[in-house]
Amino acid sequence: MAAGLVAGTATCAATQGGLLVGLVGRGGDPAAVGWFLAGRLGSYTLAGALLGLLGSAVSLPPAARAALLVAAGVMVIGFAVRMLRRGHCAARPGERPVSRLRAPLIGAATVLVPCGMTLGMEMIAVSSGSPVAGAAAMAGFVAGTAPAFALLGYVLRRVSRTRLARAAGVVAIVAGLWTAGAGLNLAGWLPAAAPRARAGPASPVVTVWATRQGYRPALVSAPAGVPVEIVFKVAGRGCTSTVSIAGRDVALPATVRLPPQPPGTLRYVCGMGMYTGFVDFS
Repeated sequence: MAAGLVAGTATCAATQGGLLVGLVGRGGDPAAVGWFLAGRLGSYTLAGALLGLLGSAVSLPPAARAALLVAAGVMVIGFAVRMLRRGHCAARPGERPVSRLRAPLIGAATVLVPCGMTLGMEMIAVSSGSPVAGAAAMAGFVAGTAPAFALLGYVLRRVSRTRLARAAGVVAIVAGLWTAGAGLNLAGWLPAAAPRARAGPASPVVTVWATRQGYRPALVSAPAGVPVEIVFKVAGRGCTSTVSIAGRDVALPATVRLPPQPPGTLRYVCGMGMYTGFVDFS
């Protein structure tokens, strides 16, 4: 939902907003906005479920998901740059009135409009590997954009489209960089230094809590040269409920058993590359 509220509001509202202007600006019933949003929610949710089902069948490894996230980020940035270079919104109002019966169909069809954040969320749905998670990701994205679309249907005609496109492009570039950075972090392609705080005494069995804000403690200590168990417990459901460690994905809560490790630091990340934790072997 956060992606829809921040980045999706900029990119999708800019590219698809013209359809909504035509819906209410040329004699259409203002209530058609609700039908438009309902159709949009239905199509995105269904698409997310299908993409999540595809991801579960394919079982994408962390490296492949990381590549998808990087590609999604680059794609969003590309659309943002095009938007800034054009200096105006790509979509245009419809040329004839749109009835309430057609409104949900038009809303459903927006899933096919090349909005950069839509493509990024579709890739995230695939990488989730679950129809439920994929549907939730897409539905949350649509819910995040809904307030902007509802408002846009009434006021976009009074706003300079050039200014809107510029603001949308800047926000979309930030969102694209964030998405690409998450992919780079998931793959371990970004340098990440372990926290300087002391990890406590080394123990062959360590406990890590997965919270909505990250892994706690972020740094734990374990002895090198002996088998180690990491007991992951869940304090709040979110991105951290799936962890990528030692090249594999693990759904939490779970106990991860590691073979003897050499001295050094083992890095692990959440399934979407947002949060990082470390195990210091000494």
